[in-house]
Amino acid sequence: MEKPAYKIGSGYDVHQLVKGRKLIIGGVDIAFDRGLEGHSDADVLIHAVCDAILGAAGLGDIGEHFSDTDAQFKGISSMILLKKCGALLKETGYAVVNMDCIVFAQVPKISPYKQQMEENIARILDMDSGLVNVKATTTEKLGFVGREEGIAAQCTLLANIIGNRT
Repeated sequence: MEKPAYKIGSGYDVHQLVKGRKLIIGGVDIAFDRGLEGHSDADVLIHAVCDAILGAAGLGDIGEHFSDTDAQFKGISSMILLKKCGALLKETGYAVVNMDCIVFAQVPKISPYKQQMEENIARILDMDSGLVNVKATTTEKLGFVGREEGIAAQCTLLANIIGNRT
């Protein structure tokens, strides 16, 4: 069977906001009174991107590759995990074409950091930053995001066979 020229991946992640942790989103250290709880650095945006990449590759999800019970991933930068996911996608013969991401956060404001997040993701995946789009929205004070209990992120991406530029 011939491999499809294109594949789509989607990812979604949520982390709780807690005292005593740094807030890192999209590889950007954001000054805030709380951070995201997690085994790694809990970068919710990068985890959503990783899941989208793994989805496009047909390789399961981030928890299958980087278990939250594995000591080697305790406190690890999610940018390292993103690099590994990009390499796994490449091993399947595909590369990311573009991605569209949303960060759901009532606080803090994400817009001042979006460009740096796009550049960070693009650098790690060796792609043009214009092909990475990060958006931010509140939930109008509804749900766990609106109550400032956590932050969520979603990513949809398109991958194509390496060398296929049509």
